[in-house]
Amino acid sequence: MSTSRILLLSLILGWTVGATAEVQPEAGEYGLGDPASEAEIAGWDIDVPPSGAGLPAGSGTAAQGEAVYNAQCAACHGPEGKDGAYPRLSGGQGTLASDKPVKTVGSYWPYATTLYDYIHRAMPFTAPQSLSADDTYAVTAYVLYINGIIDRDTTLDADTLAGIVMPNRDGFISPDPRPDVHNTACMDHCDERANGASGSAERKPDDGVPTM
Repeated sequence: MSTSRILLLSLILGWTVGATAEVQPEAGEYGLGDPASEAEIAGWDIDVPPSGAGLPAGSGTAAQGEAVYNAQCAACHGPEGKDGAYPRLSGGQGTLASDKPVKTVGSYWPYATTLYDYIHRAMPFTAPQSLSADDTYAVTAYVLYINGIIDRDTTLDADTLAGIVMPNRDGFISPDPRPDVHNTACMDHCDERANGASGSAERKPDDGVPTM
């Protein structure tokens, strides 16, 4: 073996030993990462359920939201939530049982809080989570306004948003009849379940396992 190849092999071996020594965990621990701080967890914990729990402080009206909507949303959804290249947001009430249902925020969505949650997490498409809480309340109010659900000057905030009754609030069946949404989460011995083996591995909802 040539001297250069011996030297290269020695360097690789030395680097490998050194790298292994650097990541050796302490006994009983992985030695990687740090516990998430409350601030870091709060940054991810932004979902808003139908009840409105978790809505932030702030407020907005449709009158305030129109300018934000025109600047951030109209290019995709049209000036009044219609005729845009992306999903229609307004109109369609009374069409769900027809041959050509038009599913919009006003005709289909059951909870106004879900509208806030979606705008806050995912909009605008090019810069999600860039809107302030006030702007998000205002755009939410504007979308509800162009659907005829609230007045132009109605103020939305954490207290008033959850109280809005959407036109299709009672248009959903509960519990959800789709079989795939009630599967029991597999937490152990999953290979046995996948292969059809019976046993104690299958958990029941009362075991505290999410049933989604």
